[in-house]
Amino acid sequence: MTPERNAVSRDGVQGNRAAAAGALLALVALIALCIAWEWQLAPLRAGGSLLVLKAVPLLLALPGVWRKRLYTLQWASMLSLLYLMEGIVRGMSDRGLSAQLGWCEVALSAVFFVCALVYVAPFKRAAKRQARHENGAASGPV
Repeated sequence: MTPERNAVSRDGVQGNRAAAAGALLALVALIALCIAWEWQLAPLRAGGSLLVLKAVPLLLALPGVWRKRLYTLQWASMLSLLYLMEGIVRGMSDRGLSAQLGWCEVALSAVFFVCALVYVAPFKRAAKRQARHENGAASGPV
């Protein structure tokens, strides 16, 4: 069994399942928001805009987040910061529904970012401990 499927690594490190579920739900909601926003709710042009393609990078992250893959959660958390920035800009500069959707994008991006970091943190700490242990054992007694 792999750590991505079980949320438990070989070393017994366990990820927070609630954080993984929160990240997945926030990602799905963010994808749905991006598509609905640019296609129907408040597109830049009537009838929809090509800005709907901003959901594609999130769609690429979806399978890895679903499987709780650490690498995917790490890069997707950094990617979510772009959506957070876009939401802030559009929330402050747009008017009406588009501004409200921008603030929703900020909230969903922030939730995804925090959940992804909470899930990944124990694995990162375990990897650092392991690296310190290996470096200490490799250098031997002084």
